[in-house]
Amino acid sequence: MSALRPAARGGLGLSRLGVRLAGSRRFQLISERVPFLRRIGRREGDELFDIVAGFVHSQVLYALVELRVMHHLADGPQTVQALATATGLSPERMQLLLQGGAALKLLKRCRDGRFDLAVRGAAFLAVPGLEAMVGHHHVLYRDLADPVAFLKGETDPELARFWPYVFGAAGATDPEVTAKYSRLMTESQALVVEDTLRLVDLMGVRRLMDVGGGTGAFLAAVGRAYPLMELMLFDLPAVVEAAPQRLAQEGLAGRVTVHGGSFRDDPLPVGADAISLVRVLFDHSDATVKLLLRKVFDALPADGRVIVAEAMSGGAHPHRETDTYMAFYTAAMRTGRVRSAAEIAELLVSQGFSGVKIFPGLRPYVASAVTAVRPSAAP
Repeated sequence: MSALRPAARGGLGLSRLGVRLAGSRRFQLISERVPFLRRIGRREGDELFDIVAGFVHSQVLYALVELRVMHHLADGPQTVQALATATGLSPERMQLLLQGGAALKLLKRCRDGRFDLAVRGAAFLAVPGLEAMVGHHHVLYRDLADPVAFLKGETDPELARFWPYVFGAAGATDPEVTAKYSRLMTESQALVVEDTLRLVDLMGVRRLMDVGGGTGAFLAAVGRAYPLMELMLFDLPAVVEAAPQRLAQEGLAGRVTVHGGSFRDDPLPVGADAISLVRVLFDHSDATVKLLLRKVFDALPADGRVIVAEAMSGGAHPHRETDTYMAFYTAAMRTGRVRSAAEIAELLVSQGFSGVKIFPGLRPYVASAVTAVRPSAAP
């Protein structure tokens, strides 16, 4: 059985012989008679079918979110009829949806036939920004309806219009679209903020500038964690318009300065000894990222620090969430891509930074971090 080697993460690490055996129907039938191989084969079969059925699973979740079924169940179990009446579905279709939700362990079926919220469903509602992200997935699903045409570049992804800010100041001019972007960014930023502050110690930073920081979600958390730190925010004028009021509500009015501009067209403000880029690089091409990193380099003093935090690819060891969901999502945006920490480190070094440190995230699909410094003897 040397052809079957346990993998470091998920599934089986198979040699070429193992691949040939796994692809043999005769070997599969023989394996059903061997307890050890039968367990492996059935587990692999379950995981394979999970991939096949993945789109339907995501659609069940989307329907539960759109119909607010989990919210209806937050106060206790309800009958199929009550939920059907509350959501406008027929009892038969509601039964279908509830059974699917229970199969995904988001809901649970009670002995009396009613349905209740399961632990996983309760956790889903409690994760900041997760419901908002799922709520806009119909855009991504339409973009990936024909994945082959998408990969060939024969489609016009709708998601690029959902996030117009990635095209620069000219893209973020519609107030309604800008407000929708800012709201989703704020709601979905909480987990990224939490993980980033766990990974990176900002002790010793006198003034932090968050570039591409929206209405200040990251800065608000930093301000609470580091009460003596001065703060700066830089983003597109249409995006930061709501930031002063939001930051004032956080009690940061006297500690933060807000700057509107486009890093494509404008130099970054100076005065910060650390600059953060939270969920910024993966929105942009390598050429744009290099331009941004060079402007960050120029805005920092000697020994100034840059912090990059976002979902990162597994690189040489592809990661299930970031190398599927996040990679295809950013591709649909048309301007960026998910990079590995090693790739980000190379980009930083190419723009003159040194002392690169990588902080793998416990949830790579939320955020990992890479930091670097501007050396004293700048090129």
